[in-house]
Amino acid sequence: MSNLLQNTSLFNWDVLEERNTSSAPSWELEPVPVIVNPWDVLLCVTGTLMSCENAVVIALIAYTPTLRAPMFVLIGSLAFADLLAGLGLILNFIVTYIIDSGFVTLLSTGLVITAFSASVLNILAITVDRYLSLYNALTYHTEGTVMFTYITLILLWVISTALGSLPVLGWNCLEDESTCSICRPVNKNNAAALAVSLLLVFALILQLYLQICKIAFRHAQQIAVQRQFMTTSHSSSTTKGVSTLTTILGTFAFCWIPLAMYSLVADSRTPVIYTYATSLPAICHSIINPMIYAFRNPEILRSLRIACCWCMPYSFIMRPRTPSDV
Repeated sequence: MSNLLQNTSLFNWDVLEERNTSSAPSWELEPVPVIVNPWDVLLCVTGTLMSCENAVVIALIAYTPTLRAPMFVLIGSLAFADLLAGLGLILNFIVTYIIDSGFVTLLSTGLVITAFSASVLNILAITVDRYLSLYNALTYHTEGTVMFTYITLILLWVISTALGSLPVLGWNCLEDESTCSICRPVNKNNAAALAVSLLLVFALILQLYLQICKIAFRHAQQIAVQRQFMTTSHSSSTTKGVSTLTTILGTFAFCWIPLAMYSLVADSRTPVIYTYATSLPAICHSIINPMIYAFRNPEILRSLRIACCWCMPYSFIMRPRTPSDV
């Protein structure tokens, strides 16, 4: 993935030029070996794992009739974005070491940016959905919520596609290497815009989850007042919700914030090892997403068990969402 992360030479161009200008016949020239960066191999393997894992989530949601609620549509969209991200990493590896075309490099870079942007925006959309399910609990299970979900999905994919098209439209550094960011061929302005957008999205997610916590605690207090005490089940539910919020926010911050901050202060002249070190956690976030948003869900987990061992009946009734599902 050196085309995307750094301007790393794949060939020994000095040796190649010297051989081309020598008087020796072309059939006597020895082939120049391609130097494969181990980090690129790791990212390609990560992309393969990411694609397979999210393909399982998409298959479970697509082939389980009961998983049609807006929540599952958003989880499926998130899995599709992470699947595209994994395919983009594989494609970028192929472009870097096999095709070696500037325009194809821009297309593969645009695919990676689109996929990861959609992944982050889908997480924001899931957060909004969970907030609405608590704030407007009485009107959440209506046709209006379904329509709002599909409009949100269309909007976030349009925004993600627009961000991914920026390198193809000219926001790249192929003609001027001095303007390259830590992720070639993305230029500094494009990288800074993406980093700022990511930080804004994280701020919105943080604010929404704080509001979710307030609503959940207020519901728990109202129940405690009505019953004169807080039962063990409600206390456990509230604790589980806070634990889930901590996991979501902590994982997002740990994976994405270092790359965003590093993109704002560094450029192509910084050591490439730092770029890989900050990019790998962000990429691995797409592997963690199914574990947080899909496989922790009882309905999806039950469908997975059915698909794996056929030990349970295929049809089952979805339970209503509770504040513990935040």
